Amino acid sequence: QVQLVESGGGLVQAGGSLRLSCAASGRTFSDYVMGWFRQAPGKEREFVACINRSGGSTYYTDSVKGRFTISRNNAENTVYLQMNSLKPEDTAVYSCAAGFRYGTSRWLEYEYWGQGTQVTVSS
Repeated sequence: QVQLVESGGGLVQAGGSLRLSCAASGRTFSDYVMGWFRQAPGKEREFVACINRSGGSTYYTDSVKGRFTISRNNAENTVYLQMNSLKPEDTAVYSCAAGFRYGTSRWLEYEYWGQGTQVTVSS
């Protein structure tokens, strides 16, 4: 079993920053590529970013490039999403996911999911 637990969400004003964490347990963390997705109420789930097993390669959706940074610490079994210059349209539930294919933006390609953490960006 692989368990993923997100933390770090909250309420922040536009232009502010927030750092999300996703702690993994149950399997060898470095075996998995990791991704972040988000979903706003009434909207479809949206790909945000992913990172390969070693952490040397990353991939982002266009709307967050230059503002968000995904990283991982395999020694601590944790993946992070640093979010800067936040906008109201970033408001969503953010979930981390683990899979075996790097570079995919499709949520069906990921095997394990966390419960999500709420990020709310006010004007």
